[in-house]
Amino acid sequence: MAKVAKAVRGMNDILPEEAHQWQFFERTVQDWLAMYGYRSIRTPIVEHTDLFVRSIGEVTDIVEKEMYSFVDHLNNDRLALRPEGTASCVRAVIEHNLLYEGPQRLSYSGAMFRHERPQKGRYRQFHQVGVEALGYSGPDIDVELIVMCARLWQMLGITGLRLEIGTLGSMESRALHRAKLIKYFEQNVKHLDEDASRRLHTNPLRILDSKNPKMQSVIEQAPRLIDDLDEASRIHFETLQFMLREQDVQFEINLRLVRGLDYYNRTVFEWVTDRLGAQSTVCAGGRYDGLIEQIGGKPAPACGFAMGVERLLALVHQCGKEIMPPIPDAYIVHQGKQAMSFAWKTAELLREAGCQVILHCGGGGFKSQMKKADVSGARYAIIIGDDEALAGEVTLKPLRVATDQTRIDLHAIGDLIKT
Repeated sequence: MAKVAKAVRGMNDILPEEAHQWQFFERTVQDWLAMYGYRSIRTPIVEHTDLFVRSIGEVTDIVEKEMYSFVDHLNNDRLALRPEGTASCVRAVIEHNLLYEGPQRLSYSGAMFRHERPQKGRYRQFHQVGVEALGYSGPDIDVELIVMCARLWQMLGITGLRLEIGTLGSMESRALHRAKLIKYFEQNVKHLDEDASRRLHTNPLRILDSKNPKMQSVIEQAPRLIDDLDEASRIHFETLQFMLREQDVQFEINLRLVRGLDYYNRTVFEWVTDRLGAQSTVCAGGRYDGLIEQIGGKPAPACGFAMGVERLLALVHQCGKEIMPPIPDAYIVHQGKQAMSFAWKTAELLREAGCQVILHCGGGGFKSQMKKADVSGARYAIIIGDDEALAGEVTLKPLRVATDQTRIDLHAIGDLIKT
């Protein structure tokens, strides 16, 4: 007996019973993006590995441990399944010279891949919606991104999310802060775990993001980046806070907020929840003014965010929003040679009128077909025998209300079903 084929661990099927929830989410997101004028961009799932090493950072968890990278033996290219969407989006903008037309508001969605330990809300193939605003330098676009998120939570029926904001300053202020961090952690090296010790001289800011409870006291006493901010970054951050208050967006300042990707500067933010266990962040982003130049484009400011679809759908469910699957308008039951041809004609006529119709296939008597009509959830059963077919009529039977069935002309049925 052949071995049963199974999906790769951490890469899950989305079955019909839940696919309608994804479709609801996707329709909502499309409407939401259109409200703010963001245009769709679609990039390949596979990119050159070097793109992510250069953009995300060589000394990051994603590049060191999680990225699905391989060699294409046909031409010896080092390739990777995309672990996130920003680098691919920026690469496409540079390659096709989109900023020549002016600043761009772009969005994307799709599968991303990271080799992590699968757990609730975290999979090896996961899905993100990302929004990128390229060519905008002021804090106003940062605020727009955050306000957009707040609007989406309302549209999805999600409550209880908290917004945390922070600043990473300029590259120059980060370099100054980095030197202070290294000196501080060198003096406290005995309190660092193996991972932090390894990052001490390569990426000390990531130590601040450690969840190791034994390190929290030493992290809390570490130098604060906000104390080393340059004047322009300080004004940017203060203006951001002022504008968020003007828009009645509540937030908490998190001075230890460190994104896991090297390309961020100035504004960083996360939307977090207590409802998903350890996976508390459902949406995160910020400003990355140096990334376009870093991967070969002309210098230009940019900012954006990405959100995890699986986590947001889990929150939609937890917040009690009921997403119903689409309900067919009619299920067509038929028996007889003349009836089959007439049933096909009836189904297509109704579909042209905008109705959702299931045409019974697979044979069987009227009794068994009616059982399937009932299970389908359809509002009506349309019954066609040879007598109906010869007369150009159908029998309409309501399935969800106690009303008698009616025999009517074929061309009158569309209006009746849609009412």
